[in-house]
Amino acid sequence: MEWILAPLKKYADFSGRARRKEFWLYLLAFYIVFIALYIPFLNDPTSPMIFVLGLYSLALLLPTIAVFVRRLHDVDKSGWWYLINFVPGVGGIILLIICIPEGAQGTNQYGPDPKAVPVG
Repeated sequence: MEWILAPLKKYADFSGRARRKEFWLYLLAFYIVFIALYIPFLNDPTSPMIFVLGLYSLALLLPTIAVFVRRLHDVDKSGWWYLINFVPGVGGIILLIICIPEGAQGTNQYGPDPKAVPVG
């Protein structure tokens, strides 16, 4: 549970690095909750409860971008690479592929190796 909550504790912290485990578990939890909130609206898209889904997405927009930027820092890329997400069709796929490899070992320009620093 700590790995899922870690990005929320760093709500809008775009500095530092995020391990693969922190990044992927956060995204998994985000989408599980998103889908759980979305399923009830499939039969009634005009329901006012869709407001809850919008609030959830809006509330977690900054931490989601922040964890992406910190993950990009871990693979030794600038956070500006996040903007590739806005390329229609393939941008999001390219961004996810960039986030797959293991992070750079040792300290890089974005901070110490998160595997060497205890979480908590």
